[in-house]
Amino acid sequence: MPSAILAARTILTSLHEVMASRTHAQAKLNMVVDLIGENLDSEVCSIYLLREGMLELFATRGLNQDAVHVTRLAVGEGLVGSIAEQVEVLNLAEAAAHPDFSYRPETGEDKFHSFAGVPIVRLERAVGVLAVQHVEPRRYEEVEIEALQTVAMVLSELIANAGLIDDADTIAAPQLTDPRQLSGLSLVKGLAKGHAVFHQPRITIEHVVAEDTEAERARVLQAFDKMREQIETMANQAEFGVGGEHDEVLSTYKMFAYDEGWARRINEAIDSGLTAEAAIERVQQRTRMRMRQIDDPLLADRMHDLEDLANRLLRIVSGQVSTAARLGLRDDTILIARNLGPAELLEYDRRRLKGVILEEGSLTSHVVIVARAMGVPVLGRIRGMRGLVREGDLVLLDGTQGIANIRPTPPVVEAFEARSARSKERQARYAALKDVEPFTKDGERITLMINAGLRDDVPMLNLTGADGIGLFRTEFQFLVSAALPQRDRQTRLYRDVLEAAGEKPVVFRTVDVGGDKSLPYLRGDESGEADENPAMGWRALRLALEREGLMKAQARALLEASGGKTLNVMFPMVSEPWEFDAAKAVFDNQLAFLRERRKLLPEAIRYGVMLEVPALAEVLDVLAPKISFLSIGTNDLTQFLFAADRSNPKLAERYDWLNPSILRFIRRVVRGLAGQQIDITVCGEMGGRQLEALALIGIGLRRLSITPASIGPHKAMFRKIDTRELSEVVNRWIDEPVSDLRGALAEWADARDIDVE
Repeated sequence: MPSAILAARTILTSLHEVMASRTHAQAKLNMVVDLIGENLDSEVCSIYLLREGMLELFATRGLNQDAVHVTRLAVGEGLVGSIAEQVEVLNLAEAAAHPDFSYRPETGEDKFHSFAGVPIVRLERAVGVLAVQHVEPRRYEEVEIEALQTVAMVLSELIANAGLIDDADTIAAPQLTDPRQLSGLSLVKGLAKGHAVFHQPRITIEHVVAEDTEAERARVLQAFDKMREQIETMANQAEFGVGGEHDEVLSTYKMFAYDEGWARRINEAIDSGLTAEAAIERVQQRTRMRMRQIDDPLLADRMHDLEDLANRLLRIVSGQVSTAARLGLRDDTILIARNLGPAELLEYDRRRLKGVILEEGSLTSHVVIVARAMGVPVLGRIRGMRGLVREGDLVLLDGTQGIANIRPTPPVVEAFEARSARSKERQARYAALKDVEPFTKDGERITLMINAGLRDDVPMLNLTGADGIGLFRTEFQFLVSAALPQRDRQTRLYRDVLEAAGEKPVVFRTVDVGGDKSLPYLRGDESGEADENPAMGWRALRLALEREGLMKAQARALLEASGGKTLNVMFPMVSEPWEFDAAKAVFDNQLAFLRERRKLLPEAIRYGVMLEVPALAEVLDVLAPKISFLSIGTNDLTQFLFAADRSNPKLAERYDWLNPSILRFIRRVVRGLAGQQIDITVCGEMGGRQLEALALIGIGLRRLSITPASIGPHKAMFRKIDTRELSEVVNRWIDEPVSDLRGALAEWADARDIDVE
């Protein structure tokens, strides 16, 4: 068959002539399917359009003509309905073998085995399906699918202009006026009130078929130059200082802006006969389809960055450059976007930008990193926002509970404002405790440290009065980088963190990636096979020991950065003592290497491990003489103890931390190490919750590493407890379990006027 570019160009030229003709709409569609079928050498070519909520066969070459306007499929029904619902391509050698196949006898399609279909997309929604079929079973070539997708894109605009689809049923969203409460994923916590503003107005592509290919190429080239100039300017104006993780985020973002492969794909689309705008949109549609097929959240985030740039490029080339940021925010604003790139967020006036709601988004996305540094609450994973909220609607965003109230009633607004006021009052009270040491009523000193992962987290030490950083997640630098961070970059980060912390200790956890923290540049094991159960697979220390160069580089970076200071280094997910020995040997070798070169060495090195794998608890007597501290990572420990994947929403809330099983387990560890010079810390999310923290203190823990926001509330709470009384009641409830330990502990706290949120 001819190349995709040649076939698409031929079809586009002819399509333009067909749709410009004076014949009626049905005759045009009949000519279109013949035209496509002939140029793609296809025995069947059919067009289904969405009318009155159903996909109706509007034209066909190869199927029975009597089926036209008779065969109708619901969205999600059959192969055609599945394509429209998922907005993705199907390419099948044997159509009848697919579970979504739905036989329609009136079409006469019995003899056709192979099937390929692509969505006809308009304004990001499927308005129809273009399908081809052959008698012989075979999968269609990639060039054939490419040609179909290009034609489908042009066809969407042409059939819309010809009045062949009902916009009221497909595009227009209902004008809602009633109050709505929406639930999403909490990405950055906090409370915010403002009026809804859409980040990006829709861009309508008026001309899709190019008259002068070279002129379109030149327009795209100029748009690329302007876009790159804008990105460089924003990177230089970022207000987070020099050398922070935000620079790395923007560096990754710039990498996409200069990606030659992306530019090449756009130029190939222009070669097929599309205008510059249509070519960008064509490549963008392909990116969206790929994003729907990506399970890896980090890779999906990288694709979102590329989509962000595509939107920027499209606005530049079309001359429609205004976003809400460029137009200016007039009031306190809750920004609404399908997704958002970090550079675009930086364009907004942060005095008026109060919160962000994303239709997509994830905890590891670049925009979340920047929003957290800006102090802007973010809520994600709320689909179809354009159909649920109108420009200017009042929105109450609760980034702590993961809720957004749209067009709230006066009582809801009043309650929200009261809660916001109480939150500010509490924060003021907690801030006043900054210099107060966390002693209990009976004189027990509780060590409260913070968890961190960014250079910009370190100032929270002084703002909260925390005792140090009990967990610095070094993997964050790896997660926001496009490639493996070089040793000198790692060294700069670790040195900056130590200097900013001053005399307060910092515990560096060696890189903990894999599992739910996958890196695109460090994928799979050495055999190249995918990990079927990543949470319990090739991750953390296991990965680092196998990738010897990775651990060597990090070891030397930590040692060099700690010259003249004490280095506290912790190994994650240790299962057996030999793994600790192997990891320490890497540090010993690098220490010897630096000593030979007369480098400034750490004054002392304290080694520790994360207790996350239950098996390690059984051999702590072997490991104890080798370590200075032990950190209990309750997040992973809980999922391993209960065989419950914490990323599974059905299981995430099923197993309570105030469960005798996990409390007994931790208590056994604490008692087993009693009398030894080993610091035992809980550094998982469990320690940051107040009731859970009470239980941990009750079973003998005296060190917690928690989020900075939890330091103040914990200080206030600990001042009201008597550890001897607490220990007696908690241990009794663990030994003789009550039906509701959480409720019993909450009642105990309430009776003693201990404020537990």
